[in-house]
This record gives sequence, C-alpha cells and structure tokens, in this order.
Amino acid sequence: MTARFPRPALAVVKVGSSSLRGDDGRLDRAQVENLAEQVVAARAAGTQVVLVSSGAVAAGMGLLGFERRPLDLATLQAAAAVGQGELIQAYQRVLASHGLTSGQILLSQDDFVRRSRYLNARTTLRRLLELGALPIVNENDAITTEELAYGDNDHLAALVASMLDAQVLVLLSDVAGLYDRPPSVSGAQLIERVDDIDTLDMSAIGGVGSYVGSGGMRTKVESSRVAVRSATHAVVADARRPDVLAQALNGEQIGTWFVAHPARVEARRLWIGFALTVHGRIHVDAGAAEALRSRGVSLLAVGVTRADGGFAAGDAVEVVDPGGRVVARGLSNYDVADVVRMAGRSTADATSSLGAGFAREVIHRDDLVVLG
Repeated sequence: MTARFPRPALAVVKVGSSSLRGDDGRLDRAQVENLAEQVVAARAAGTQVVLVSSGAVAAGMGLLGFERRPLDLATLQAAAAVGQGELIQAYQRVLASHGLTSGQILLSQDDFVRRSRYLNARTTLRRLLELGALPIVNENDAITTEELAYGDNDHLAALVASMLDAQVLVLLSDVAGLYDRPPSVSGAQLIERVDDIDTLDMSAIGGVGSYVGSGGMRTKVESSRVAVRSATHAVVADARRPDVLAQALNGEQIGTWFVAHPARVEARRLWIGFALTVHGRIHVDAGAAEALRSRGVSLLAVGVTRADGGFAAGDAVEVVDPGGRVVARGLSNYDVADVVRMAGRSTADATSSLGAGFAREVIHRDDLVVLG
C-alpha cells in the first residue's frame, strides 16, 4: 500500500493528558516509558522529534490526591507545578538508558505573537535538535492563565510544528481518530483522510474531551487546520495503539490523516488567525462576508452591522457573517465603541461625520486572515 507521505525529517508529536494517566490517578509511567521508547526508535529511523507532552496537571492530580481535574485556575496551576518535574523525569529515565538527554521548553501564547520571543524559542528548539537532545515542550501551566483551558496542548503543538517547518504533526489521543459521528454511536465510521477541513461539519464534532484533559476532537481538528495551512501533514491516532508512532511516521493507514496544503501560509498570518486571543466580534452583512471570502479585500465600515466584546485598537477580533459563521480573524484598527459608531457608514461619510481618524479600514487586508 502506498504511504500517505514520505517519512519526515522532522515531526512534532503531541500526547494528551488522558493518554498518560493511569487508573490510580497518577502518571502512567508504563505509558510514558512506551512513548519515550517509540520516540527513540523514530530518531534511530531518521526522524527528529519534538515532543509536546501534556500530563503535568494529570501527574500533579495523582500526587495531590485529586480524583478529578480541578476546575479553579489556582489549583490547576498548583497541580501543574507539582507534576511537571515528575513528568520530565519519567521521560528522562528512558532517554538516559539510550544515552540521550532531553531539554524542557515551557511556552505561552506570547512566545508565538511577540516576534523576539518567537525567534528566541525557535532558535533554542533548533539548537537542541542540533545537539541531539529531545525537546519536550509544554505550556507554562504553572503561571499562565488562558492556556490551561485552551485545548490540552493540541494548539501549542500545531504552532510548534509551524514554527519549525515540521513535515508531520502527530496528535496522539485516547480515540482512534475523527469519526463521522460520536464513536459511542452505533455505526460510527472512522474518517481516514481529510483533504479539506473547511468541508467538515464542525457542529457535529465533539467539544471537550475526557475529565482528565481539556481538549477534544474539535481542538484536534482546529489544530490540524493550523498544521495543514503550514504545509504540514497532521495525523490523529490512538496513543495506546502498539507502535503507533512508527506507523504514523511511516505514512501507514492509521487514524485520521489531514492532508497538508501545498502552499504555506506566512507565519504572521498564522499568528493572527490562530495564536492570538480573540477579544471580540465584528458582525458584517452578507456582501462584506462574500467580498472577504472571495476577493481578499480589507474590511470597510460600510459592511459592518455591529460589534461586541471589549476589544481595543490593535486587538484580534473575529469577523462574523449574518448566519453567525466566522469568516475571518484580524487586527482591528479601532476599539469596539468606534467600530459601533462607524458601522454602516461609507469611508467618506465616517470621515466627514466623525473626523479624519476614521478614514482607515476597520481591518486592513494585511491584518486579516480568512477562515471560512
């Protein structure tokens, strides 16, 4: 059978909390060891690996005696702080037995949206690979806020894959892949290949995952969207399947394959579209929505119907069509109050009525990423 894609020179492999936690509530050391052995084998076969590993909160849950994932931020951060050391040590013990070492990298959203930090993070990761170390990446859960609720590191892994120009992103989960309906429903069929994520019915794809992790299939699909727009293949597969990593990297028919786009979206547009936190919404009429989708134009005030949220000038916002579908994300040139004042006005009318400061586009096309 023909391989899905050539064996990658570099792969980013992400494993989630639910795949690393045992029945006793503690870190499943046997599973961590198994995954580490698979990473060692992948390196021996010629593929460099960056491992994005959840599990710090899950490890801390066991050590602190929690039966379920805490709901409040302070306790989540405490669990992450307690568990992070145990997680890294579990990986390092296996690596050391093969004469290898790891390097821990803790990242947050700012590391992707601030250029100097982005470049520093990329340089460090590349140098670790050059030195033969295994980079183990996690969100900086002990001190960050929004990231803990974002998506169980799926999103982070996709951004790391984009940052490093990886050829393949492997998302290891507690399910075999994307199904055409909830896997618990009789007759559910695994979707083996997705050529265009935009054709998927996202309303039919599940949201949050298990009680251990914070992710779910929806976040995996959205993270795969980031990957494929970076010209990176993505594979979602069962973390506990024997030799799952070797099979995924060999391009074998396992899990769900999200086919990479042939052209890579520039890094800045990926940041705008997928890394920045959205602070509000700008609603547009059908004509403006179609113009954005088909012609790649700037968003003008005349096409705006209303705005909501607490965004300021320079913040990331979603652009929403009359049906409530997200058309694009972009950086607004105005705060929410000024967008409301401008809504429905032509540029000439807005300038004459509100002043010269209102002569610009609401969102310039260079600061806009069309999503659907």
